[in-house]
Amino acid sequence: MSLISKNTIPKTSIHKNTDTNPPKNTSISANTLNSKPLPKTFIAAGNSLLDAAKQLRDKLFRDPRHFQIAYLSSFLLYGVFFLDWNSDLRYFMTAFLACTLTQIVATYFTTKNYQSIKSGLISALALCLLFKANAVGTFALAGILAISSKFLIRYKGKHIFNPANFGIIAAIILTGDAWISPGQWGNSIILLFVLGVLGTFILLRVGRIDTSLSFIITFASLEFCRSVLYQGWGLDYFVHQMSSGALLLFTFFMITDPVTTPNSPKARIIWAAFIGVVTFLLANFMQVHTAPLWALFFIAPITTILDRKFIHPKFNWK
Repeated sequence: MSLISKNTIPKTSIHKNTDTNPPKNTSISANTLNSKPLPKTFIAAGNSLLDAAKQLRDKLFRDPRHFQIAYLSSFLLYGVFFLDWNSDLRYFMTAFLACTLTQIVATYFTTKNYQSIKSGLISALALCLLFKANAVGTFALAGILAISSKFLIRYKGKHIFNPANFGIIAAIILTGDAWISPGQWGNSIILLFVLGVLGTFILLRVGRIDTSLSFIITFASLEFCRSVLYQGWGLDYFVHQMSSGALLLFTFFMITDPVTTPNSPKARIIWAAFIGVVTFLLANFMQVHTAPLWALFFIAPITTILDRKFIHPKFNWK
């Protein structure tokens, strides 16, 4: 029995198979075990990046001023690169410096809420898009007056005038060196379409589409009745009147400033319609080609009366 047992299972073969020939995939499994924590690290890093991106997106979408800045900046760049506004670059830089520095200084002595610098940038962009002057100093004056009006001309914690509108009109009155140039935009259908679509999107974010529609419907209806129905001019003339880049920029941006418009939706509709009527009268009976901006300047103080008549929570930037 012992002989059969020894011949059947040699000791040497047992040692060879167990000690000297380990499985070939031993090192692979060890590496696999050692690399398991790495995917978890990558996943955690990816999740952190996604969370940061979501937080950034939420911050950008929460404040409509980000869209306003992007909206106005795109049209300023269009003017520089496609409408030959290159000669005005030093005026643009002056407007930005005047508005932002005035905003920073005034904020330091008042609220210390430096988020308001975004509003200063919006006012500077408006000056660049609508305002013209011979001297750089006139641009600086317009910027300083625009931002200063927010802090100096107030009623019950709310500034009365649209800053850019006030700066433009005040600089024109005080210096005689400035003007508004609505014709610099031309009448490109594509530009006007993009301006209208993006403007509508921003108004929906701000919640002031009622103001824009009330103004443009009132003004366009009066113009149509006078030029087409009463005077018998062609429809193309009416379309040309309403296809001004400056008019659409005013409609979708300046008149809809949520801080200076009336608080109540009903009051805003009345207020904007009144501006439409005054714009029509100035444009047709006093030949004021930049009538919307002058109408807004004179009608703006009525906001205080409407806010007392129609009680509604005041708008505040978040």
